Amino acid sequence: MLKDLFSLHGRIALVTGGSRGIGKMIAAGFLSQGAAKVYITARKAGPCEATAKELTAAYDGECIALPIDISTVAGCDMLAGEIIKREPKLDILVNNAGAAWGAEFDEFPESGWDKVMNLNVKSMFFLTKALAKPIRAAASRERPAKIINIASIDGIFVNPMETYSYGASKAAVIHMTRRVAARLIKDHIVVTAIAPGAFASDMNKAARDHADELAKRIPAGRIGDETDMAGLAIFLASRAGDYVVGNAIAIDGGVVYASAGLEIAG
Repeated sequence: MLKDLFSLHGRIALVTGGSRGIGKMIAAGFLSQGAAKVYITARKAGPCEATAKELTAAYDGECIALPIDISTVAGCDMLAGEIIKREPKLDILVNNAGAAWGAEFDEFPESGWDKVMNLNVKSMFFLTKALAKPIRAAASRERPAKIINIASIDGIFVNPMETYSYGASKAAVIHMTRRVAARLIKDHIVVTAIAPGAFASDMNKAARDHADELAKRIPAGRIGDETDMAGLAIFLASRAGDYVVGNAIAIDGGVVYASAGLEIAG
């Protein structure tokens, strides 16, 4: 029973926002555990195709670029159509594509609200819906299909930065994960969420450019790396994670759940 517990041998996956950062870490992790094909998508064709070529060369499986902007429902439908043309079944969907926006409360623009909420929440839901048919086709009681939504610890606690729409969007992702999980488990589709803390990426420039300084504020004493993110995603995507349903797992070196808090002098 325990043999190949974390294997993804032969599975087909799609990772949105897979050309860089957390998405690339997850795509590489899936290929390292035997995934047959990992499709990645991103807005920019050049980086998407370069990452696909790099990962295909590094592993036995194939990484395939589908550069499509999924910030609109039309874009989500286009991506789903491309997957459905190529694959009758989709074993794993990772909804990772996202955006952030920071501005002071009194200056926060509508555009910064709409851009973030549309991509982080609306597109996530409608892409999942558009891909329901091939995901259902892959799912069985013995081997559930998997949907992994990328949230953030900013959806669990209040980040001191003024990123109002981002925090709200990631809290929405966590709750949406629970609600969709409750519906799709009936179809043998397991839905979960990952809530990352500090990982180096273009979105998290503090972790990318000032890792040593940021690490001082993290209980584990460091930022997250590729093995941390890939390990959790592999667990959730593999047989090891089949009974984990609706959870949002923080992966943050203890920031949310292992911090001593602030002393308040009275």
